[in-house]
Amino acid sequence: MAWNEWEQLKAEALQRQQGSAHMQLNQLDGGGPPKPSEYGDLKVANDALTKIGSVAFELYDQLWDKARVSVPSSDSAAADLSKQGFALGAGLKHVSNRWEEQLKSLMDACAHISNHMRVTKKVHDGDEGYIQRQMSSIALLDAGFDERVGAPGEKNPIYGEPSKKKDE
Repeated sequence: MAWNEWEQLKAEALQRQQGSAHMQLNQLDGGGPPKPSEYGDLKVANDALTKIGSVAFELYDQLWDKARVSVPSSDSAAADLSKQGFALGAGLKHVSNRWEEQLKSLMDACAHISNHMRVTKKVHDGDEGYIQRQMSSIALLDAGFDERVGAPGEKNPIYGEPSKKKDE
């Protein structure tokens, strides 16, 4: 593409942008970005994480079983063609090597996604349990100090019955 043509395309794009209304993200009318309290909560269900991880694992398995099959046969064909003096043998070997590199990269990505979803699910479960434990202990503590739970001067029933000591 010639430089003048590039400059012309940029100028046309700028005119289209100025001539029509366009959207600007994270911007309120007359103000800056929204406050963190206005973003909302990120909600991810554990079953969604599990499904993503499972699909990535299945794809990894399919790539392992089906996509690797052609590499050994391509390599032997490339070697055979090269022995016979055909230049095509080197080209086929190059294609085979690139295929193997790209396949390994894709399989690594699938494994990474699968493992990451598994770890994310475990961390999310752990966080949920921690938050629930903290909230329940706060509620118990609040109830212990709340005068409305029991009559003034009486023992607060939230603590249960006192344990009886064995006679020594």
